[in-house]
Amino acid sequence: MKFLIPIDGSASANRVVDYLVGSAAWLKQAPEIFLLNVQWKVAAGNVKLFINQDTINDYYREQGLAELAGARAILDTAKLAYEYHISVGTPAEAIVQYARECGIDQIMMSKQGQSGLQSWLLGSVVSKVLHLADCPVLVMR
Repeated sequence: MKFLIPIDGSASANRVVDYLVGSAAWLKQAPEIFLLNVQWKVAAGNVKLFINQDTINDYYREQGLAELAGARAILDTAKLAYEYHISVGTPAEAIVQYARECGIDQIMMSKQGQSGLQSWLLGSVVSKVLHLADCPVLVMR
């Protein structure tokens, strides 16, 4: 079974990874685990006039790897194989697109703790994923 866990570097996202590690023992076969970190696109407007694309790409990679570090450490300690990917764009759409491309069976994600105003302005990533996803989505607190 293929599991996708979106990782934002938060403790709640790492709890989802812990949950999957604990559940792996009762699965009939080893799970295929995919970690995804989505970086918001920062290169808008005139930014590219002052910063070259290689520098921007390095920034995305560094931030993504930093946010994935905790989840990767958990899976490395548990000796579970995984793949990871860093994407750039709008989180909900990137999560659903990656799930479709990889043939994911289930998305497992944490409920993010946005404030009321933040949630109203940006919308809930979880709500959008629930609306757009073709596969089951497990949301954990």
